[in-house]
Amino acid sequence: MKESKLRSQNWFGKSGKDGFIYRAWMKNQGIPSDFFEGKPVIGICNTWSELTPCNAHFRDLAEAVKKGVLEAGGFPVEFPVMSLGETLIKPTAMLYRNLASMDVEESIRANPIDGVVLLCGCDKTTPSLVMGACSVDLPTLVISGGPMMKGKWKGKDIGTSDVWRFAEAYKLGELSQEEFVEAEACMARTQGHCAVMGTASTMATMVEALGLSLPNNAAIPATDARRKVISQLSGRRIVEMVQENLTLSKILTRETFENAIKVNAAIGGSTNFVIHLLAIAGRIGVDLSIDDFDRLSQDIPLLANLQPSGEHFMEDLYYAGGLPAVMKQMLEHLHKNTITVNGKTIAENVTQSEIYNSDIISSLENPFKPNSGIAVVKGNLAPNGAIIKPSAATPALMKHRGKAVVFENIEDYHAKIDDPDLDIDENSVMVLKNVGPKGYPGMAEVGNMSLPKKLLEKGIKDMVRISDGRMSGTGFGTVVLHVSPEAAAGGNIALVQNGDWIALDVDNRSLTLEVSEEELENRRKNWIAPNLNINRGYVNLYINHVEQAHLGADMSFLKGKSGSEVARDSH
Repeated sequence: MKESKLRSQNWFGKSGKDGFIYRAWMKNQGIPSDFFEGKPVIGICNTWSELTPCNAHFRDLAEAVKKGVLEAGGFPVEFPVMSLGETLIKPTAMLYRNLASMDVEESIRANPIDGVVLLCGCDKTTPSLVMGACSVDLPTLVISGGPMMKGKWKGKDIGTSDVWRFAEAYKLGELSQEEFVEAEACMARTQGHCAVMGTASTMATMVEALGLSLPNNAAIPATDARRKVISQLSGRRIVEMVQENLTLSKILTRETFENAIKVNAAIGGSTNFVIHLLAIAGRIGVDLSIDDFDRLSQDIPLLANLQPSGEHFMEDLYYAGGLPAVMKQMLEHLHKNTITVNGKTIAENVTQSEIYNSDIISSLENPFKPNSGIAVVKGNLAPNGAIIKPSAATPALMKHRGKAVVFENIEDYHAKIDDPDLDIDENSVMVLKNVGPKGYPGMAEVGNMSLPKKLLEKGIKDMVRISDGRMSGTGFGTVVLHVSPEAAAGGNIALVQNGDWIALDVDNRSLTLEVSEEELENRRKNWIAPNLNINRGYVNLYINHVEQAHLGADMSFLKGKSGSEVARDSH
């Protein structure tokens, strides 16, 4: 390889004043001169932050990556980007996914980087980093932080999905405050992201299925020494990728995205997968629609027995054979020749995999559950579509007709939900408005609304719930999400009134508000768009430019890519 092919040489290979400035200040870190003479510069994009507990161990992973880069003859440089801690950020980390992607994109493009390793774990850190990197399109490899070990409490294995069960038990007085606090420490007892197949684990699975990580990246626990090993091997491999010029656009093809959708179905991945994969496809220039998720998922059963759709945890998946073992079972449904970051095809990566525990990973012939994937329902309540996760829903409610109980916004919901006089029963359909991309803003994870206390006391565990928002990947229930257009954008969900009949028929992919078009038009004349009184800054920019959920909720001006070229020097 000629040195002129290295992008970083447009900085470090210059003579005269500009070259002096680019090299001199880097040398104050004790870097030898020969590092600037044609070694591939590998950027380690790190979302470490003490405000993102899931990613708090990333400094150790970065050091392992650096070892691998140095071993392969590269020049590692670590840099920080905005980190999105799902558990702390208000009003929702999703509001800042697009902002973080801009940070990633501009940080990579503006600096002397030939290839990049993305360190991501907590929910939104993965899609934001991949989105930003796609818009630059350099050789890129992803390392996930890994799931935490499953929790242990009162002799039981617990994980994030139990938060919703604990919350209901606490509301009913079945769990004391002391027990509630004790369970907190017992659940989050090690480093890593959620131990179940929530959004973080789904995103780790997504990048492996897309071919953006080395095999087994998705499931190795954060505290397992093999997480550092795969990081070091990734450091070696990214140097080779630069030498091969194996860029993101060569890996992320239409066939690759189809594989990811099918794998997501097989592992019972989060509903958030839809909105993030659509955004990534929009950045890399692959034509993907919400209908593809339904069509491509239909023939894929659930193979992984993992919470919230099943019983087990991510560490169990790893010890049972990991994602490669799942993918081997479904190879007949996949595009086998899609290339991955290690230069091998998907088929080559998984052919030697074995299942070590058939209770956790089942075969295609004898699946854990027949219903899986993402179902897309449409109708006058969601003309552009809404989604539901059948594997986490109650079968008896998949076809249901009930009267609407409407909450105009999240404050209205909190004020009314446990009012003994609320006119609601188990046959009602709960409808939450104004929690979509524009309406919250940021499309918060509030769609799996807790049930009214008076119904929980009757033993009711699930109801049909509909919103223009999202839910945590750790959540479960018969929950219809991502209704598009959202209420704040004037979608028909804004016009639903208490007592309206709503019919959900998942088998026939329909969601119908049983109100005439004439009546809806009359209501629309009286509808007033909500005013959040946000007139400045990023949030104002977001509200004015964010696209609807069925398009991925990216900003309209961020679609596509600008590439890696920077023509002008800074001095």
